[in-house]
Amino acid sequence: MLNDLPYLSAGDGPPLVVLLHTPQAANPTGLARWSTMRLVRPFTRDFTVYVVNRPPGLPPATTMADLAAVYARAIAATFEGPVRMLAISTGGSIALQLAADQPHLIDRLVLAGTACTLGPAGRRAQRGYIERARQGRRPSPALAEIVTESTIGRALLKGVLWLADGGHGDHADAVTVLNAEDGFDLRGRLHDIKAATLLIHGEKDLVYPLDLARQTVEGIPEARLVVYPGRSHNATFTDKRFAPDALAFLLGG
Repeated sequence: MLNDLPYLSAGDGPPLVVLLHTPQAANPTGLARWSTMRLVRPFTRDFTVYVVNRPPGLPPATTMADLAAVYARAIAATFEGPVRMLAISTGGSIALQLAADQPHLIDRLVLAGTACTLGPAGRRAQRGYIERARQGRRPSPALAEIVTESTIGRALLKGVLWLADGGHGDHADAVTVLNAEDGFDLRGRLHDIKAATLLIHGEKDLVYPLDLARQTVEGIPEARLVVYPGRSHNATFTDKRFAPDALAFLLGG
């Protein structure tokens, strides 16, 4: 545990804190663990990577500022000086809040597939997830809308996501985080972020539309934006350019 937060670590070198969103407030297992380690493996040559998750059992009324404070305490207690951070999707929302609230804790920040607030489709899909979970239904099919614009693709994906939910009976922790992100809007606070910041974004991201990504970068002093043409939300992180672009920035390029 990293100051009571579950985490995975690998690699050698200075610390790189990675914030993702996972359905469970625990270290991923099975296929999810494999895909997580595959994502961060390119960074382990230059950094000791810490994939840090949230603690289980957060109060239902937890806000994004509350979440950021949880991570801030862990970072301050574990590492000497500011850290470099890679944050993806909802993890990026947490990182933005953390960087604004505690600017002394982050030195360089790479964000991917995120923005200062959710877009309309992302908000609608996440609210659908929350409502299905509250009804005791498997919630992930609600997210098909933000993965693909294809009607057939969404229908097929809903079935896959329904099956994927089978091994996870309790979605309360995921609902808490998505509720926090539903109320998240950092547009008035972006100037408080002092870390050198890069945002990597897909042109076709449906969760956080490109115009919101541009607003985010325009609000952070000297931030940079890299756009992958034609890429969706998830395809941004699997693009072959992603790790080299992120690494170059994290290493000071």
